[in-house]
Amino acid sequence: MSIQELEQAVTQLSVEELSEFAQWFSEFHHEEWDKQIVADSEAGRLNALIEQAHQHFESGRCQAM
Repeated sequence: MSIQELEQAVTQLSVEELSEFAQWFSEFHHEEWDKQIVADSEAGRLNALIEQAHQHFESGRCQAM
């Protein structure tokens, strides 16, 4: 299915269906984001940011919550 077909299908939804779809899509999007963060972390792509955060904490530039 193309993006245009999806867009057309969404425009045909009732208000209730659109609300249900929006809720589902929001949850789906958040789950995909979480998977990407895990994959990035496991691949080491966040290591530099983690190290920078540790350095900021150790130098007093931030505090534990």
